[in-house]
Amino acid sequence: MLDKSTFKSEIIIESPGRINLIGEHIDYNGGHVLPAAMDKKITLSFRKNNTNSCEILSSNFKSSFTINLEKLERSDIEWQNFILGVLFHINVLKPNSIQGFDCIIESNLPLGSGISSSAALECGIAKGVNELFNIGLTDIEIIKLSRDAEHTFVGTKCGIMDQFAVVKGKKDHLILLNCETLDYDLIEAKFSPYKVVLLNSNVSHSLATSEYNVRRDECDTALEAIQRKHPNYQFLTEIPAKVVKEFKNVLPEKIYNRALYVTQENKRTLKAVKHLKNTDLKSFGKCLYKSHHGLQHLYEVSCKELDFLVEQTKDLDYVLGSRMMGGGFGGCTINLVHEDKVDEFIENLSATYEEKYNIKLSSIITTISDGVKKI
Repeated sequence: MLDKSTFKSEIIIESPGRINLIGEHIDYNGGHVLPAAMDKKITLSFRKNNTNSCEILSSNFKSSFTINLEKLERSDIEWQNFILGVLFHINVLKPNSIQGFDCIIESNLPLGSGISSSAALECGIAKGVNELFNIGLTDIEIIKLSRDAEHTFVGTKCGIMDQFAVVKGKKDHLILLNCETLDYDLIEAKFSPYKVVLLNSNVSHSLATSEYNVRRDECDTALEAIQRKHPNYQFLTEIPAKVVKEFKNVLPEKIYNRALYVTQENKRTLKAVKHLKNTDLKSFGKCLYKSHHGLQHLYEVSCKELDFLVEQTKDLDYVLGSRMMGGGFGGCTINLVHEDKVDEFIENLSATYEEKYNIKLSSIITTISDGVKKI
């Protein structure tokens, strides 16, 4: 096993997690999202080893594995597939560009909390290998091959938001991303005197991967049905709510609800950005609450613990908005909390939550950071 104390790095990469203010489950439906890179990161140290294999050590998992570069195949151990998939897809784009290397991975990103430790790992590996071997991959190639790795080696049919935010993040800015065209605007994150606080429910979102793929299929079903009558629409997000409502008695209730949520959330994201540009934080916060309501009742990806955490904030005048963030079924809520009340907020919610569910809450007060980079 690699020894961290004697490891001499040639390249060190920092790869951040991401938050998403609004626009949940929209990226694979071709709409607008509002993510940002965060200050919690994975650090990856690389060195060449002049062989045709790679040794990868994860400090967090306290385990290592060896990769034969001539035989890049899926592993039975999930975290290994994020790395194997990235190397496989770099090889597809740039054959024989990777030689043997060693890598030590350290992380302060909590796993399974909806802040996309998976995209941070994928993009960190891609960036590191690119720098180590001067492969010449562009940012967009790194973003797309990292997403493809998740599709093919991990089996989650994710959109492109996570990888895009991890690579393109900019300090103190949110990214308004059109997930179809990949056009984006950087929006100044002017939240003062409020802070972005994540509350980690510490409920494992093990359902997220399987249900994520189910939601994607349900959205495809809704789109196909609507396209039979309205063939001019390419994506669910561009269909106005009034057109979706024509299908209320045609589509199964579940499929109809998914479509209605998607069109509403896309519109809500654009509205939220307008509020932010006008420094109308109160209206921005209301959009977060409406987003959670849709995720809970129409898209059905929340869980009782997340709903409880959001509900507890509604009577607090120092909280502007709250919603679940990420794939769902566990993970974090994202909250806009007045800076003078952050400690009180965390303390009170932690006590109430533990009393209700006998689970300890953990919190992350986050700042908005740059994307993946060599240090």
